[in-house]
Amino acid sequence: MALIAGPTASGKSDLAVRLALALGEQGRKAAVINADSAQVYLDLQVLSARPDAAEMRGVDHRLFGTWDGAQPCSAGNWAQAAKREIAALHSEGAVPILVGGTGLYLRTLLDGIAPIPEIDPEIRAQIRALPQSDARRALLEEDPSAAAKLAPADNSRTARALEVVRSTGKPLNHWQKFLEGGIGDAITLHPLILLPERQLLYDRCDQRFETMLDLGAVEEVEALMARNLDPALPVMRAIGVREIAAWLGGDCTREEMIEAGKLATRQYSKRQYTWFRNQPPEDWPRTALDNNSIDVLFARLLR
Repeated sequence: MALIAGPTASGKSDLAVRLALALGEQGRKAAVINADSAQVYLDLQVLSARPDAAEMRGVDHRLFGTWDGAQPCSAGNWAQAAKREIAALHSEGAVPILVGGTGLYLRTLLDGIAPIPEIDPEIRAQIRALPQSDARRALLEEDPSAAAKLAPADNSRTARALEVVRSTGKPLNHWQKFLEGGIGDAITLHPLILLPERQLLYDRCDQRFETMLDLGAVEEVEALMARNLDPALPVMRAIGVREIAAWLGGDCTREEMIEAGKLATRQYSKRQYTWFRNQPPEDWPRTALDNNSIDVLFARLLR
């Protein structure tokens, strides 16, 4: 199984398609499996930069746009679906090519998931209603080890860690000692982490957000707003949704919306860059798009 991962705007999707086409030229079937937490949602074609038919170039793509935005897709949900797709492809003698930038998804698939009991709905609702500053302060007191690993502005993971300790009485790292269901030991993995030069990456992020506005991002957010979905759902917290919704609601100018969208995209890409540089195993190759690691990956899978 191949894995091509990296931050937003790093070019990983195009590389995955190129690899699938190269395998096809050898008579070997391959399929691209999405590992991006925004591209799983049907509602986010534009704002997640989900590949369209032209970009797929006839290659089989799976788990793209599979979830309706009203149904949150957790790392566990995605990992179960990905395991089914991987097993099906392996049974056909085909090569799964995982591609994405959501480290938690990849870690859950390969290492397994902590057996955390169901969270008390009342506790979850209370925590999700807290301002981020209050949730962060509470986490520092109730689970300092989790707080130390999270960026102060990481709303979703802060809330998750806080709801775990309050609902179960035990901190997150207690449950993470008992990971189960990972497939990392059962497969042969050929990973590649794309880490382009930072300024190039950030320039691509800026260009990407403006391009999305031209391709229908505003209409996409209007359609989401018309559904009156819970604002705490992941689809409503996706980068670009909040910024465009604020502009549509008259809370900022178009120029302010564009700058906020660019900034949010760069900040997210920066967090991904740091994660992929430091968190995967040291023997996973890290590369820009212009050196030999890509050729090495292709050589391993094409032989």
